Amino acid sequence: MVIYFLYRSAVLGLFALPVALLLIAYASMFPKDINPLVPSLRSYWLQIHVTTAAAGEAILAVSFAAGLIYLVKSTDQQKSNWQTFWLEFVMLCLICIAGFIVAKSAFGLFHYKVDFSWIDRNGAKNTGENALVYHMPAVIGPHDGEILTAGRMKPWFYVPAFINAVKLNTVLWSVFSGMILYALVRLAARKRIGALLKPLTKNLNLDLMDEIGYRSVLIGFPVFTLGALIFAMIWAQIAWSKFWSWDPKEVWALVTWLFYAAFLHLRMSRGWQGEKSAWLAVIGFAIILFNLIAVNLVIAGLHSYA
Repeated sequence: MVIYFLYRSAVLGLFALPVALLLIAYASMFPKDINPLVPSLRSYWLQIHVTTAAAGEAILAVSFAAGLIYLVKSTDQQKSNWQTFWLEFVMLCLICIAGFIVAKSAFGLFHYKVDFSWIDRNGAKNTGENALVYHMPAVIGPHDGEILTAGRMKPWFYVPAFINAVKLNTVLWSVFSGMILYALVRLAARKRIGALLKPLTKNLNLDLMDEIGYRSVLIGFPVFTLGALIFAMIWAQIAWSKFWSWDPKEVWALVTWLFYAAFLHLRMSRGWQGEKSAWLAVIGFAIILFNLIAVNLVIAGLHSYA
């Protein structure tokens, strides 16, 4: 709404809204049970850290939408080159989020469930109440896992204990379902997704999209810095008695911060505008999504409760 009132650009919302709805629907697919945090994690700094970091990521998402619109409009869809390839890859990744929603909902309708006993990182066997529960067919099995539910598909692969097998399995099903959805759209439209969206950008000003993307990073970067780094370290000191522990979530928050710092440096000192700036905005948000989805789902760490 703020962007619309400032720039009177409805198309920006047209691109940003589906992405936001996909992420909201993605989040809604996870269990809704509320488990209380351990006492050491209970602090008002947790709410401050999470809220501010999420606000920063939301503002940076606007730069992604502006960058994506810029690329859709400026890319010549009559040619097959690296730019059309990577733009189409971005579209595929977004469709994979929709694929997760479709797969999760489909197996949920049939109440699919399979239990596994497994060996954790401490060498302890987990079974009974501590068994791993899958709600999708297990392509990926847990470390030294044994199926406890009769008549279910056996895993094709097993992963080490430090990888969350259930969530990695979910990621694989998301990719598989997303690729099927992408193929169906391509068959129906008989053109690239980028070419399908290009008419929506017909009357847009590229310079305006470039400005919106840049200003969004200018605003979102300091907000993200406060939430994902400074407030996060204060909370970490309270919860774990140390500001930094090289947890995967912390490392990727730092990678995200360094990337956007490089974005602003290249923009201000090297004059990276237009397509270069648009690609940086898209890549930056891809790093954010990797941190939110892949790191949260696949890699076990201090933030696994999230």
